[in-house]
Amino acid sequence: MGDPNVLEMVQEEERRISREVDYTFNTSESLSSRETSFLINEEPVPAKRYNLFLRRRLMFDKDKQSKDSIFFRDGIRQIDFVLSYVDDVRKDGETKAERRKEFEENLRKTGLELEIEDKMNSEDGRTYFVKIHAPWEVLVTYAEVLGIKMPIKESDIPRPETIPFSFLLGPLKLARNVKHPHPEYFTAQFSRYRQELFLIEDKSSFFPSSSRNRIVYYILSRCPFGTEDGKKRFGIERLLNSHTYSSAYPLHDGQYWKPSEPPNPVNERYILFKNWARFSYFYKEQPLDLIRKYYGEKIGIYFVFLGFYTEMLFLAAVVGLTCFIYGLLSMHNSSSSIEICDPNVGGQIIMCPLCDVVCDYWRLNSTCWASKISHLFDNESTVFFAIFMGIWVTLFLEFWKQRQARLEYEWDLVDFEEEQQQLQLRPEFEAMCKHRKMNPVTKEMEPYMPLCSRFPWYFVSGATVTLWMTLVIACMVAVIVYRLSVFATFASIMESEASLKPVKSVLTPQITTALTGSCLNFIVILILNFFYEKISAWITKMEIPRTHQEYESSLTLKMFLFQFVNFYSSCFYVAFFKGKFVGYPGKYTYLFNVWRSEECDPGGCLIELTTQLTIIMTGKQIFGNIQEAVYPLALNWWRRRKARTNSEKLYSRWEQDHDLETFGNLGLFYEYLETVIQFGFVTLFVASFPLAPLLALLNNILEIRVDAWKLTTQYRRPVAAKAHCIGVWQDILYGMAVLSVASNAFIVAFTSDIIPRLVYYYAYSVNATEPLKGYVNNSLSTFLIADLPNNTAPMGKRDWTTCRYKDYRYPPDHELKYFHNMQFWHVLAAKMTFIIVIEHVVFLVKFLLAWMIPDVPKDVVERIKREKLMTVKILHDFELKKLKEDLRIGSTEFAKEFMIQENKVQLAKSTI
Repeated sequence: MGDPNVLEMVQEEERRISREVDYTFNTSESLSSRETSFLINEEPVPAKRYNLFLRRRLMFDKDKQSKDSIFFRDGIRQIDFVLSYVDDVRKDGETKAERRKEFEENLRKTGLELEIEDKMNSEDGRTYFVKIHAPWEVLVTYAEVLGIKMPIKESDIPRPETIPFSFLLGPLKLARNVKHPHPEYFTAQFSRYRQELFLIEDKSSFFPSSSRNRIVYYILSRCPFGTEDGKKRFGIERLLNSHTYSSAYPLHDGQYWKPSEPPNPVNERYILFKNWARFSYFYKEQPLDLIRKYYGEKIGIYFVFLGFYTEMLFLAAVVGLTCFIYGLLSMHNSSSSIEICDPNVGGQIIMCPLCDVVCDYWRLNSTCWASKISHLFDNESTVFFAIFMGIWVTLFLEFWKQRQARLEYEWDLVDFEEEQQQLQLRPEFEAMCKHRKMNPVTKEMEPYMPLCSRFPWYFVSGATVTLWMTLVIACMVAVIVYRLSVFATFASIMESEASLKPVKSVLTPQITTALTGSCLNFIVILILNFFYEKISAWITKMEIPRTHQEYESSLTLKMFLFQFVNFYSSCFYVAFFKGKFVGYPGKYTYLFNVWRSEECDPGGCLIELTTQLTIIMTGKQIFGNIQEAVYPLALNWWRRRKARTNSEKLYSRWEQDHDLETFGNLGLFYEYLETVIQFGFVTLFVASFPLAPLLALLNNILEIRVDAWKLTTQYRRPVAAKAHCIGVWQDILYGMAVLSVASNAFIVAFTSDIIPRLVYYYAYSVNATEPLKGYVNNSLSTFLIADLPNNTAPMGKRDWTTCRYKDYRYPPDHELKYFHNMQFWHVLAAKMTFIIVIEHVVFLVKFLLAWMIPDVPKDVVERIKREKLMTVKILHDFELKKLKEDLRIGSTEFAKEFMIQENKVQLAKSTI
């Protein structure tokens, strides 16, 4: 025998293990609701697994357990979900404890296994953590319920061939094992009765972690926790809202800055951070398959869309930059700018005052620099770029449909039915319903809420949205009043202050007012947006939508309508209303009979629209990226700082994730909303600002990495969800694409100065060698200063008898003085003709492109057919094999029985 001391030490170690096992699986009163699956499942534990448990239990001693461990204390069962709560000493603390107890008991009844970490083991000494594991039996049951597709055979269809010259894109590519971490498979909906059909090599890793947490969340969202006020209460969301639990989340794989150590599985979070979430990889493609595997299809498809949109912006940005460079190169050769800057032309033209009493007469050449800047965006290339963007939008949407169809095939979403997830009843709806009616399809009784019960909230919702949209218009009017009131102040200051003379040619009263007004308008937009987000989410919740899809659609409609008005109303005002109804000297129109209507610069309002668009678009993008990066970072730092006790307790994986910010159910909603609003800036007003696609491209390159960084490092892991498209956002994009054609046509016609120049060029020019010479003088009408009312004329006498203003009207010596002349009607007719022709041409091209480009690429159609054929064949062969085995077993048993009977007969005969 061996050394008795060694033998005694071994026996003592076995007794210690036995005590720990008893403690883990037979808990005391403090852990009264903590039995694990060994007690739930009344079947004995297999000896092999028990021995493995004993061996690995030594490795996972509580004090020595790795802080990145994602297993129960036994080191075998993986943690699929975590709930946390803090003891509540208030009067409703006992009620919450009872809810938790019943909820956890019901979770066990569904087959889930629970293990609770006492608050004394947590770093803050206050928080309990309930770790949840879904055993194989639960996974296979709910995988079948949710229709999850799993691999049955490795695919024999080769991946799409690389495009020509793809070697040039080598630096942009990821490593093959990162881009495609797993081979492609033929898949089928999982069935627990056909487990032999599926490629199950290891049960613990067969279902990816995203599918596991999706299954567990499905159970959590439908698990009851008691009856209150005669109604059955259920769902983790209701428990979170009542603060019975403080949080519920799946775990990240490990630390994002280092790979996991054995026995933890491969740390996909680290791989994502290394190859996707680092800003130094801004030029690399995204590991889309890995994103889908880790976060689920719903988040994955957002990053596919954002990446595709960014790729398509590259072409628009190149064309827009080319148009801008053309304007830059031709800026000093513009005939209008040359005439305005010429002292003998623009210097001799005296313009009428821009405001009453305070403003003085001014010379046209004082706007020399502004006219040159205006030419950057208001030149011949503007029309071309407006038409190009109308076609680009169509190509983007049609190619996106193809990309989406390819994605549905690659991610096994071809036969995905929305009913599996989005059309399931919301737990809140089921809890609030008192009526039930039969579903005509399923022939089952289901919760039902009459329209009359929801109508009051629909009315309140509609009234609230209308009120806030009216508030946006009121704020825009307030900003207009600000511009009107400070314009005179700026004008008088610039006239009187000698120190401002050097910058007067650049910062004219019009530009200064436009800049300050745009900045003020942007601040108002952000404030209104902040408050409306809270109100719209609350109102949508009170409408009690039936399904998750109804909830998202209702919130999308509210948020998009408001943000459309909020972000675009000021741009629409400058583009289509400012300077259009000002009247003329002596008979100006007044806002509220107090403030004189705003006039455009002699070169048109396009430069002001460009200024407004640049400030709002750029400001929103910068503010959004800073908010997305800084807010969760600061919040997580503060949460960790509060939680730290400088103790020697284990700062475990679940505690690390607990201290992160929550992504939330609407996290993706706001990402889509931000992208769609940007899409509106790029398409609706792009004729005024050809650099908009370039700004959007630069922002999106940064946005992809910011979103990846915050999702990988600053947020808890979201619950995986399925989706096969971007949903209602696609319809919104189509609507904006149609609207963009009309808006850009109107901008070119009514806001820019192109059409009046063309009319002068072809109909009124008398100079054959320089057809546009004299255009500036032709576009200005003459007014007799003596006709100015005394209450509007500038103080003091002037040597001039007439002044000029931007319009087409008869001179004061004409019998129809100050009425619109014939050239005005010619220009108006040309503008309307241009709009009609451009809209019809662009829409015709759009329809032709939509007809020529198939929604589903031909190779994808063939792949889908091939996969369906192979899947059917594999299933048929499996069923046939199973049937033969059953028949063989049956025939063998029949032969045995027949032989027994024959032997009995022979024995009887021999006895006789």
